[in-house]
Amino acid sequence: MKNVCVITDSNSGITQKEAKELGVVVMPMPFYIDGEMFYEDIDFTQEQFYERLQSDCEIKTSMPLVGNVTDKWDKILREYDEIVYIPMSSGLSSSCETAYMLAQGYDGRVQVVNNQRISVTQRQSVLDAKELAVAGKSAEEIKDILENEKFESSIYIMLDTLYYLKKGGRITPAAAALGTLLKLKPVLQIQGEKLDAFAKARTVKQAKDIMIKTMHHDFDERFKDPEGKNMHLEIAYTYDREAAEQFKQEVLASFPNFKDEDVILNPLSLSVSCHIGPGALAIACSKKIQIV
Repeated sequence: MKNVCVITDSNSGITQKEAKELGVVVMPMPFYIDGEMFYEDIDFTQEQFYERLQSDCEIKTSMPLVGNVTDKWDKILREYDEIVYIPMSSGLSSSCETAYMLAQGYDGRVQVVNNQRISVTQRQSVLDAKELAVAGKSAEEIKDILENEKFESSIYIMLDTLYYLKKGGRITPAAAALGTLLKLKPVLQIQGEKLDAFAKARTVKQAKDIMIKTMHHDFDERFKDPEGKNMHLEIAYTYDREAAEQFKQEVLASFPNFKDEDVILNPLSLSVSCHIGPGALAIACSKKIQIV
């Protein structure tokens, strides 16, 4: 049986402390703020990020430095036979493609998983990979299993403001102004590679209702599992933990088969947060991996 190490990046929402508890490794994502580089959860906290974001600093995301990635792999491979590396979705960053090219020089000992996940769904992929490794699966087997299941997840995100989408050039100033005037709360979705528009709501309550109703529809129609017996359910948010806790209770009330401890509540990745701003709420799900 191969000794396999599972590595991911901080877009998974797994902190350095939690990584040690789970027995996985997390590569911190770099950020440039007014030209100065910081590493998520190393010398840059969630609180510091939102303080800078709301003070209109120039924030740019970046993929992990090539040297940092290969140095980490080299170090890990002194202790482990193989690595499973799970970066954020290739549709949201070029870091996955870069990692794939780097892995070509490791004679199959590093397997890069492109399973189109981010935030809490990426986190679940990491937990699945760890469980598969414990069950004796090789790095290549784990990669194949996760990629075969890559579209078995959903994320719906409500934005509290359009300002940061406009700032990042992802919508026109006119569209942002109209949305702000009408006090729209857009709902975005991630199903696979891209972050796409899904629905428009006039109030936070309406947006939350849309997300919960749509998640029920996914359970019923996409996953053929109305009771969620074979599903993971998660909540994510930006900045406002109290609002997220309230949303979680609303979700639990609508999905009575899930207990409080069953539903993970995590901050959204800062790579996503810098484009959508504070006050966002998200509901996500992923299908449970069958280990045989």
